[in-house]
Amino acid sequence: MPHTKDELPDALYGAAQVRELDARLIAAGTPGFELMQRAAHATWRALVRQWPSANELTVLAGHGNNAGDGYLIAALAHRAGWSVRIIAVGDPQRLQGDAALAHAQALAEGLSVLNWTAQSELRGVILDALLGTGLSGEVLEPYAGAIQAINACGLPVTAVDIPSGLSADTGHVLGAAVRADLTVTFIGLKIGLFTGDAADHIGHLVFNDLQASAETYRDVPVSAKRLGAANLPRLAPRAPSSHKGRFGHLLLIGGDHGFGGAILLSAESALRSGAGMVSLATRPEHVPAALSRLPEVMALGASSANQLMSLLEKVSVLVVGPGLGQASWGRALLSAAANAPLPQVWDADALNLLASGFVSLPKDCVITPHPGEAARLLGISTAQVQADRPGAASQLSKKYSAVVVLKGAGSLIAHPDGRLALCHQGHPAMATAGLGDVLAGLTGALLAQGMDAFDAACLSVWLHANAGMQQGKLGRGLAASDLIPAIRQLLEEQAPCLK
Repeated sequence: MPHTKDELPDALYGAAQVRELDARLIAAGTPGFELMQRAAHATWRALVRQWPSANELTVLAGHGNNAGDGYLIAALAHRAGWSVRIIAVGDPQRLQGDAALAHAQALAEGLSVLNWTAQSELRGVILDALLGTGLSGEVLEPYAGAIQAINACGLPVTAVDIPSGLSADTGHVLGAAVRADLTVTFIGLKIGLFTGDAADHIGHLVFNDLQASAETYRDVPVSAKRLGAANLPRLAPRAPSSHKGRFGHLLLIGGDHGFGGAILLSAESALRSGAGMVSLATRPEHVPAALSRLPEVMALGASSANQLMSLLEKVSVLVVGPGLGQASWGRALLSAAANAPLPQVWDADALNLLASGFVSLPKDCVITPHPGEAARLLGISTAQVQADRPGAASQLSKKYSAVVVLKGAGSLIAHPDGRLALCHQGHPAMATAGLGDVLAGLTGALLAQGMDAFDAACLSVWLHANAGMQQGKLGRGLAASDLIPAIRQLLEEQAPCLK
């Protein structure tokens, strides 16, 4: 059945797992050519829905099963009265099995196949049937040239299964990748459609399971769970007799000279996300601003780590790092936090100090690195992190025995036991300072209210991203504090305080 992006399945797979699903369908009695026909019909229906007034199609075909889909779609368009051109970028003589049958069917329909050249003319709707999910290395010529021509043509583009050149496993562009307006994908959702570079390439996403039964998916390991409104972990409703002591006492530590705003954003986010009590340890100079902006937060001016000790004995959860800095003041406060036997969220400079080897991470931590911080923690380049975001998140989680939130387009939440969740929501207006501070405070507040680390991280990332989507509709100029009331509203919709 077809799906829109708002009602997609939860399970995300790698390329190898999708091939296993395909093989299971065939082993259960559905011929491979029939699956190819189902894929072609699904793509054709989605294409016509997307561009109902179009009547011209240019198919660029490779030499694998992705090309076979393209040849069958060309035949469907021809039967519908469209003007159809097929341009073979891969040699049709290399087609085998079902793809060769599809090529023969297109020829039997009276369609001719042109050979690709740099001067090939592209017209109408472009169908990318060049490279499928099996691509692992860099895109080579003549495919790189064809992809460049597609991206430069200014015409509407549909990708079959995945935009050519985009890794199905990582969402990384393998040298060059098609920028599609519509992607129709089959059998299992590929994780690479939701993270890394994917958002710039897939356009509108449509999924079709090709009539696979529930049995097809049984025991096939998933790469990640896609977070959606229907599968989120939830806070329990509050009893009518509730009091602040039941919902945790959260302490936020940070805000060195020049960075006081970061820790105030975290504190406001925590307060508005339901923590029972919120305390703040920051530079004494920032206390007046904290009292003025957040009178509900208990603000401590801490000139040294010694002033933290009595407070650390009273609180239940820590958030450490926003605006902390890496000078002696921040180092001293981080050392004190690292020795406290409490669930903690580490962000920003706490992570940079962790990467430097200055301190060790305590148990029961959530760490929230952006790609640059993740690279420092792993001792690799930011480009290497972005080339395999799922792998980097999982590696970090195992290295530090912590729940990891790898921020960015298609944020990932990894648990040391191997669980991986992905949040593909968000908005480009969120590319602004302070949003990580809001996320850290929100995550700490959920921990304080009794959620375990992985569930708290999943829910906080989803709330944060969807609040950003709401506020991002207003366009550029989004401020991090704009998210806080939207998060509060979304949290109440997802987990009502009182039922």
